[in-house]
Amino acid sequence: MTNHEKLTLSPRDNGYVRRFTRVIEHIYANLDEDPDLARLAEVAALSPSHWHRVWQSTYGESIFATVKRLRLHRAAGDLAYTDLALPVVAKRAGYGSLEAFSRSFKQAYGQTPTAYRSSVSSRRVQPANGGAPLPKLKGPAPMHDVSVKTLPSETLAVLPHRGAYMEIGKAFETLFGILVSRQLVGRIGAMKALYYSDPTHVAEDDLQSAAGAVINDSFPVDAPLEKRETRAGDYAVLRYKGPYADMKWAYEWLYGEWLTQSGREPDDAPCLEVYLNNPRDTAPADLLTDICLPLKPAA
Repeated sequence: MTNHEKLTLSPRDNGYVRRFTRVIEHIYANLDEDPDLARLAEVAALSPSHWHRVWQSTYGESIFATVKRLRLHRAAGDLAYTDLALPVVAKRAGYGSLEAFSRSFKQAYGQTPTAYRSSVSSRRVQPANGGAPLPKLKGPAPMHDVSVKTLPSETLAVLPHRGAYMEIGKAFETLFGILVSRQLVGRIGAMKALYYSDPTHVAEDDLQSAAGAVINDSFPVDAPLEKRETRAGDYAVLRYKGPYADMKWAYEWLYGEWLTQSGREPDDAPCLEVYLNNPRDTAPADLLTDICLPLKPAA
């Protein structure tokens, strides 16, 4: 039984939440396998003749597009954070040849896998030593648009996620299915995520985060959703443009260069990400995310 299946659902749910959750769990657990519509219909416990239409009408993309998007997201992570050979990355992404993988990756990410890996490597920075200015890197220095903003507290309906931050998309897919099945999509605001753990010293399996959406006071929050309040106060807000998969380097730049030279200190509160467009209809290179680092009041 999966973690999501163990969650308590609202008595008002019509069964589709559990069906969508089972399918999402199955996709993530079997991402190396090609999607089998008959098998997924069985997982969803829906008619093989109709279940895929239900999925596509709910999520706005076919199951094949979902699997392709998730595989390429994982491939981008492989390129950014591992030394796996390109043929291995291509095979993990479900492609029979490196040429086919390269074409598909470039179509989605705007670069060949080799160019993408090279560009990610050039954006890596070393942590500052005691706040001392960082040495100049060879080539173009990584730069980001950062501003200090005072943000109000907001109420979120969230679905908690435990595990790799790269896989928080699983919680967002489930959250979206819940909102659609409860006819609540039209009542939410921006999609946001809370990140509670420091991935530099917390084991990946124990990382705590939450996928959420902004709601108002009248919004019904029933299990498995939870209500969370964001922290009001100053944040360093980094406007990041690009794939979610290599956002780690923007965090390293924010902590290792901007923060150590800003004269500000981080507050004891979770980082917040605000997603400004939709990965289902936006190329990864054009995704916009505000990374919000909580700051203590200025001295």
